[in-house]
Amino acid sequence: MSDVVLETNLDGVSLARRGKVRDVYDLGQHLLIVATDRISAFDYVLGSGIPDKGKVLTQLSAFWFDHVGDVLPHHVVAVDVDTFPKVLRPFRDILRGRSMLVRKTTPLPVECVARGYLSGSGWKDYQRSGAVCGVTLPAGLQDSSRLPQSIFTPATKAESGHDENISEAQAGEIVGVDVVRRLKEYTLSIYERGVDHAATCGIIIADTKFEFGLADDGTLVLIDEVLTPDSSRFWPKDRYAAGQAQPSFDKQFVRDHLEAIGCNKQPPVPSLPDEVVTRTRDKYLEAYRRLTGRDLKV
Repeated sequence: MSDVVLETNLDGVSLARRGKVRDVYDLGQHLLIVATDRISAFDYVLGSGIPDKGKVLTQLSAFWFDHVGDVLPHHVVAVDVDTFPKVLRPFRDILRGRSMLVRKTTPLPVECVARGYLSGSGWKDYQRSGAVCGVTLPAGLQDSSRLPQSIFTPATKAESGHDENISEAQAGEIVGVDVVRRLKEYTLSIYERGVDHAATCGIIIADTKFEFGLADDGTLVLIDEVLTPDSSRFWPKDRYAAGQAQPSFDKQFVRDHLEAIGCNKQPPVPSLPDEVVTRTRDKYLEAYRRLTGRDLKV
């Protein structure tokens, strides 16, 4: 098993920020995004990392960026470290397989969530109100029910603490009505493209979230990560049954563990037992193999 990478420090390269999972470096014209093996749950970074997790996120995102590149532009410039700028050559070993050189954009301050099934915070919202983010749904749905049609449910973005589900109208107040209309169209188009492919691989993509940015010329650009186990719920198609929580290939396994031990979802967040770390890694690798048809480059 590979060593876990919880943090990167590239001497002489300007660190722009550390997110929950990614370290972002400013190279002037471009950014370098490095996916570490940190894992977050309930919007807090845990004390344990998942070996190779950052490589799964990067290489699976690269697969999807290529797969949906005809839908709208994306920010990826290169994923092969041997083509990166000279200043990064001393760090090729740590960067290989877990980093992307990307164009700069202005990220939009909303997360764009697509849901095809009722789960997670959507299920909780539905139980309270019969709706999710202002979208009224039919009565009588169960946990994990398939929705009559996929829905767009935006959320606010938080650097720390919890993201908050909002309505399409509220999102329009933040970024503009016309922008939200286009975000909705792209979000559902990309989601359905992913759903169709995943179905051929025995995976249900129950929901996912995307992020978008604006290029200098005002073009909407797909950024960050795409259809990964961190940003999506992946369920095995052959074990799906509505009315209950589903087995998964994503970090829901970690959330379930934390719920089981009575985690209060506030810091300090506990570390994970070795068994949970190993099984989570196995789930991420299995999702990658199924969706791409190849083994991860470790």
